[in-house]
Amino acid sequence: MTQSIETVQQYWDRQPCNIKHSDHPIGSREYFDQVELRKFQAEPHILNFSEFSRWRAMDVLEIGCGIGTAAVNFARFGARYTGVELSSESLALTQQRFDVYGLQGDFYQGNAEELSNFLPKKQYDMIYSWGVVHHTPNPDRVIEHLCDYLRPGGTLKIMVYARDSWKNYMIEAGLDQPEAQWGCPVVHTYTPESLTALLGPDFEIEEIIQDHIFPYEIEAYKRKEYVLQPWFQHMPKQMFSVLERHLGWHLMATARRKET
Repeated sequence: MTQSIETVQQYWDRQPCNIKHSDHPIGSREYFDQVELRKFQAEPHILNFSEFSRWRAMDVLEIGCGIGTAAVNFARFGARYTGVELSSESLALTQQRFDVYGLQGDFYQGNAEELSNFLPKKQYDMIYSWGVVHHTPNPDRVIEHLCDYLRPGGTLKIMVYARDSWKNYMIEAGLDQPEAQWGCPVVHTYTPESLTALLGPDFEIEEIIQDHIFPYEIEAYKRKEYVLQPWFQHMPKQMFSVLERHLGWHLMATARRKET
């Protein structure tokens, strides 16, 4: 991997993830409401995986909070939330989002590959990372830090992109791209076996689930219209769900830090 972390940061500073999901003035309550609505409409499996209400009165650390859609939900349900983010532009929006909703959280800007250089040492009950680790040049360096911050027996929830997926096959064929904006500098993909290897011996895997094929026509989706792509229009929902479980873009692992 030849791309630098600075290149990754510049990419996400130019256009933070999901920033165009609303037509309302950026930073307004209406803007954030619509961003959240569209996120969970397109990716409803996030709600089951994240289990936002489960972490009430617990310490939650998010690696890569983006513009804060998961962050505000952890905080709303009563978690003691800490967010880390590489992109200063994204983090500023997350902090503004917390202010808009009157929520409390702690925020740190920095490179998760060097987490211990800027994040105070603390034992968290759960560490969460959705769609982030696969965008850093050295994902193993991020994982190496996690045991310093996750209590023994604590939970790690992480999503990375799946190598054996509909979207990745389309990318390899030149028919798609990893992100909404062109030119994403770093994208790693994983199988369940390589994700397990990435997490290493300190974590016991509880579950790995594959899900999510984006089914909508892109131009219509940009207009806030949900029009299925022609090849999905007549596919029964049950069949589409089977396809997602085997060829989904999101590989989601729940793991526990071993006690010893």
